[in-house]
Amino acid sequence: MAQFQFEGKDVAGRKKRGKITSASKREAALQLKEKGIRVSDLQEVKETILNKEITIGSSVKLHDFVIYLRQFSTLLKAGVTVVDSTRILASQTESKALKKALFDVEDHLRGGNNLSTSCAKHKKVFPPMFVNMVKAGEVSGNLDSTLERLADHFEKQHRTRQKVISALAYPAAVGVVAIAVVIFLLVSVVPTFVDMFADFGADLPAITKFVLASSEFMQAFWWVIVGLILLVIVAFSFLYKQKSTRYYIDYALLRVPIFGGMLQKAAIARMTRTLSSLFSSSVPILQAIQIVEGVVDNEVISKVLVKSRDSLEKGSSLTTPMERHWVFPPLVTRMIAIGEETGSLDVMLGKVADFYEAEVETTTDRLKSLIEPLMIVILAGLVGTIVTSILIPMFDIFNHVQSY
Repeated sequence: MAQFQFEGKDVAGRKKRGKITSASKREAALQLKEKGIRVSDLQEVKETILNKEITIGSSVKLHDFVIYLRQFSTLLKAGVTVVDSTRILASQTESKALKKALFDVEDHLRGGNNLSTSCAKHKKVFPPMFVNMVKAGEVSGNLDSTLERLADHFEKQHRTRQKVISALAYPAAVGVVAIAVVIFLLVSVVPTFVDMFADFGADLPAITKFVLASSEFMQAFWWVIVGLILLVIVAFSFLYKQKSTRYYIDYALLRVPIFGGMLQKAAIARMTRTLSSLFSSSVPILQAIQIVEGVVDNEVISKVLVKSRDSLEKGSSLTTPMERHWVFPPLVTRMIAIGEETGSLDVMLGKVADFYEAEVETTTDRLKSLIEPLMIVILAGLVGTIVTSILIPMFDIFNHVQSY
């Protein structure tokens, strides 16, 4: 992608100048024309360290990807060619990573490559599921329907993920606020009463001694606490990226009371929805399972799927390894077994996905309604304990003063 500086006039005759990023000078001129700008001068800006575009990561947000799929399907149904559709979507999308990838895909399409091959070159933007389903859609001649099915899939996946995030975000946010309030009280408020209590000279209650000791420790070693928190976050992030340790982290998360069940349901919904979409697009079953192993985002389920794929290759049933593992409830294995016997595996997997997506939604709503008052009570308890530890000796001081 290159950057171009332009000068021109809009439809009202007003002068326009600025910069635009595009794959070529020709594409930049076309983009400006679509915006209603009549270009009088268009020059490429040489890239320097000062004007270089900085991007962090190259993945595309799920929301942007769903919009792309919906628009792509609509354009194809309207009779627009794949090449023209790609060019139009590249110029319209707000995602920089997707824009860059689509301009490159367009160049490959004009060079004679098909869409699946062109998209496969951008693994960080187009997931394996997308590439394989597009390949199946190209072979069957139903690319527009395939794209619409993909949009439905990713949209449901996005909705389920957002539900889980919202359920986990509230206690995390309240927890951060509680820690911040406690630190503020211990560092800024409690120390102002230390001299007063020292002058009073009476024996302080145990709760007051504990709070004062905590305040002194916090003031002296706050940097140790902050360092430990950062170290834990960095260590967890590093270990979670390692495949060998991620299995044990996922296993532990699935075993966490209350939240573990919700994460398990979300992972099963994602797995069954993806398999259903791949099977309905005529992707071979072994290839479909291999794709899901990488996108299920849970190493515990992924390892069971590896065993299921091995079981199929040996001529056994897909559900045999699943029935032996606690992560798959009987409902899942029975529905999949029925699908195998009746030849309607995609339909059965879709029904399982519908069920667990609804379960995730119900569970997250119930958790939020239970956690909100619980977190408020915890926050009130922490603040109340600190305030009480200050008020009890204060009452003793007032009583002592009044007696004189």
